[in-house]
This record gives sequence, C-alpha cells and structure tokens, in this order.
Amino acid sequence: MTGCREVAAVPPSYRGPMNTTAPLTSASPDFAAGRPRRSAPIRAIAKPFGPIARRMAGTRVFPLWGIVRHTGRTSGKIYATPVVVRPTADGFLIPLPFGDATQWAKNLFAAGGGSIRFAGREYRVDDPRILDLDVASAHLPPPIRFASRRLGLRSWVIVRKVSS
Repeated sequence: MTGCREVAAVPPSYRGPMNTTAPLTSASPDFAAGRPRRSAPIRAIAKPFGPIARRMAGTRVFPLWGIVRHTGRTSGKIYATPVVVRPTADGFLIPLPFGDATQWAKNLFAAGGGSIRFAGREYRVDDPRILDLDVASAHLPPPIRFASRRLGLRSWVIVRKVSS
C-alpha cells in the first residue's frame, strides 16, 4: 500500500495516519480501511447479481448501483467498476465490503478523485475519505444501517461532487 500513502500533489501537512472517526471536514490522502469482518455474505450476494449489476449499473433503471471510473495507480489505464452507491447532499457514499483490499478505492485515493456514473448522469468527484460506520450512519437510512451492521460493513468511502 505504499503507492497510496504518498501522493505528490498533497501537501506534507496532510500526510499521516488516517483518523476514520474524524468529522466529515477532515481530509487525508491515506487509504487504510482495515480488513473486513465478514466478506463471505457480500461475496455470496455479489456472485449471482454481478452480471446483472454490470449491465445496469449507472442507469436510471437500477439506482442502487453506479460505476466508479478511476485511473490505475501504476498503469495509468482508466477502469470502470460497478459499485453500490448512496447519494449524499454533496457527493456519494460507497461501502467497502472488502476493506482496504479494494483496488478501485486505492486508485481513487491515489488520484485524489475520479468520476461516478449514477442514475444516468456522470459526476466528477474528488476528496475521497474513509468513514467508519458510525460516522457514515448519518447519511444512511435505518434499513441500510441495520443491513450494514449485520453484513459487517465497517468502512465506507465518501466523495464530494466537483461543481461544474
């Protein structure tokens, strides 16, 4: 993970250990979400629904899923990854069911942003941050909070929409 810890465009004052309990105004280029508690239930759900989600992600027909477009840390190649997306007042909240082993999140942090296709529209996003479930809960309705706790989703990425 050393490629994610040092980002040349980030001033040295922002480098240091990530505080996942910090308020939403904190920022850090670090990416340390920890290992997931239980990823087997998420994998069991994702396997049969993956092909359907890939085709429908980012459309208005299926607003639960979006597509995160990110640039590879070493290759520079542009990737498109279907993910669960929850809109917030000024951006999006995305769960990290597999913790810090998630390549799209590592790439998003290394680049300082990317774009998200959600509900038929493309949004530029920046300022990715890791939130733990307690902080992310403020942006989640009660059924999703409950499901997140049951499935062991402890970490979320929050990104801010770039105003056009």
